[in-house]
Amino acid sequence: MAYEYKNSKGSTYYLHSRSTPLSSGKNRQIFFFSKQPQDGGMDKVPEGYYVSETRNGLPVLRKKENK
Repeated sequence: MAYEYKNSKGSTYYLHSRSTPLSSGKNRQIFFFSKQPQDGGMDKVPEGYYVSETRNGLPVLRKKENK
């Protein structure tokens, strides 16, 4: 079951991850939210990140600051 986030407008989004190749040949893990559950759904927010909202109500992952 993918991690669900309900924004301030009442819409539900699901957290997903995907590995994408870079031009250098390495792979990078990307995280994104979708309105529909898909392949690559994540059960929880990755360690070191938290969920925030844009002005439009779209959820985004942000890195926690190290103090």
